[in-house]
Amino acid sequence: MSSSFRTRLRSGERLIAPLVTLNSPAAVELLSEVGFDWLFIDAEHSPLDTAQMQALMQAAAPTPCVVRLSASDEMHVKRALDIGAAGIIAPQVNSVEHAQRIVQYAKYAPAGQRGMGIARAHRYGLRVREYLQNANDDTAVIVQAEHRDAVAQIEEIVRVEGVDGVLIGPYDLSASLGRPGNVDHADVRECVLMENVVIGAHSAMLAPATRITFAFVMSLHGLALRSMPRIFLDAAAADTMQRRPL
Repeated sequence: MSSSFRTRLRSGERLIAPLVTLNSPAAVELLSEVGFDWLFIDAEHSPLDTAQMQALMQAAAPTPCVVRLSASDEMHVKRALDIGAAGIIAPQVNSVEHAQRIVQYAKYAPAGQRGMGIARAHRYGLRVREYLQNANDDTAVIVQAEHRDAVAQIEEIVRVEGVDGVLIGPYDLSASLGRPGNVDHADVRECVLMENVVIGAHSAMLAPATRITFAFVMSLHGLALRSMPRIFLDAAAADTMQRRPL
């Protein structure tokens, strides 16, 4: 039996993904075929709705998909996991309390308060028992630290039980510091460096490769978004995987 995305993430394995923002099951199927470790489906900065994301996940199978939520609340967490996401990325998590709520929304009792309904995640009710046995262990919870308030509480946020990783969002962070878009400004760089140091110091609790993974995702942004003939997308994706860093 293959390891779940969460298990691989927490082990420190380097996992590479393209950022998916287009409603194209064919393109997603192709990205899965060339061997990406996971797919980063972005509901925050794209027009993708729940039904479209489910179709993308069906096309991507068996490659795990992680959804960046359009909002970090209970409904959006529930919908992403019900359609079969291997995990969630919650934007604008700026406090310990918010991080704790995200974990609660993503986990079934007794670890959390995730609701149960007929959904794709457990094959529409056909595999409920099997799904419930492993869902809490297999569901990855990643929060984004992208505001000055998150920086102020980063030591406490990384200690929240059930948080598997922290992604640093430099552009939103720059705006919260009064330097919108200026990610190279000393104030922004200082905050990012401090977050990196804290996250690295707590790598035993977090997925050690989380920050690096985000860097690779951003470098693959154009691959997922460019409008190009499918044969060129195929070649570019395959070349990326062949040259994956160790």
